[in-house]
Amino acid sequence: MRAEALSLVDAVKQSMGLLRRHLDVETAERRLAELNAKVEDPNLWNDAEAAQKIMRERTDLDDRLSSLARFESELEDAVALIELAEAEGDEAVEQEGIDQLKGLKLEAERRQIEALLSGEADANDTYIEVHSGAGGTESCDWARMLFRMYARWAERHKFKVDVIEETSGDEAGLKSGVLMVKGHNAHGWAKTESGVHRLVRISPFDSAARRHTSFASVWVYPVIDDRIEIDVKESDCRIDTYRSSGAGGQHINTTDSAVRITHIPSGIVVACQSERSQHKNRATAWNMLRARLYEQELERREAAANATEASKTEIGWGHQIRSYVLQPYQLVKDLRTGTTSGTPDDVLDGDLDPFMEAALAQRLEGGAPAAVEDVD
Repeated sequence: MRAEALSLVDAVKQSMGLLRRHLDVETAERRLAELNAKVEDPNLWNDAEAAQKIMRERTDLDDRLSSLARFESELEDAVALIELAEAEGDEAVEQEGIDQLKGLKLEAERRQIEALLSGEADANDTYIEVHSGAGGTESCDWARMLFRMYARWAERHKFKVDVIEETSGDEAGLKSGVLMVKGHNAHGWAKTESGVHRLVRISPFDSAARRHTSFASVWVYPVIDDRIEIDVKESDCRIDTYRSSGAGGQHINTTDSAVRITHIPSGIVVACQSERSQHKNRATAWNMLRARLYEQELERREAAANATEASKTEIGWGHQIRSYVLQPYQLVKDLRTGTTSGTPDDVLDGDLDPFMEAALAQRLEGGAPAAVEDVD
């Protein structure tokens, strides 16, 4: 085989070897057999919480083992295709086999990172919260673009997306909004997106067509389930109700169905207006508050465990993580990993995996964010 094909085969085999060692295939197969036996027990759902935990573990193990088996099969097929094409001198078919190997290599590397998502809440659904920065309409429009970007990223992964809250800008765009993204490892993938995002472009709201810089902040925190206990005292909270805004039919602006909860000790504010029922919005808002407090606790643990790096990894306003330049040139640059893309339109349409994978790899390797020069 050509050197390119041999190199790709070696890379796929290396990733598969790492996946096998991390998973411990023999142990995983025994555990999957045990879980399959439990699933067949008719009394399983007498304890719904325990049953859900078993089903989650079973689905995860089955997915990882099936992926390994599929990688092995597809690798054999691609190698056989290339060898046959070489024997027949068919360069087009040979290239097809090489392209298959490239796709397999990318997926195996992605699975390698995903296999290491072992945080307490990495497998959970996630909230993605976007807030516009200073700058009025321009920043609100940027927040709306980010809101759409994350929705499109979730759709690319076939995750379910629910809009929990939207507060429109005075003239256009979005002052703030919250998405709930539902899917396996949704939080594990999205968690590196928290921080400040910077946009440079010719403003569509400036009649003089000048270049503007806008900022918006993104906050990602997990949807927590009954396995994670967070005690919130109602006496520590202020609860406000107000009329929902935005599309939603004739009912949405006629009652005070939206709910905002302020946790006074921490200053955390959450809001929900996605349901017509104030009761349902209140329940969702409480869940969001518990999730935010849980994420805050995780940050405290991380800072305590690594005080030297805490200031570098702190999530908050002023800690810019990525710049998106649309004019006078086209570039998206991550300021932690140095990852770049020359196609901002694709990134804003949800092509975020290269940035997420690089940031996850950096975290998993235990390194501090790199010193990367920002773009003009």
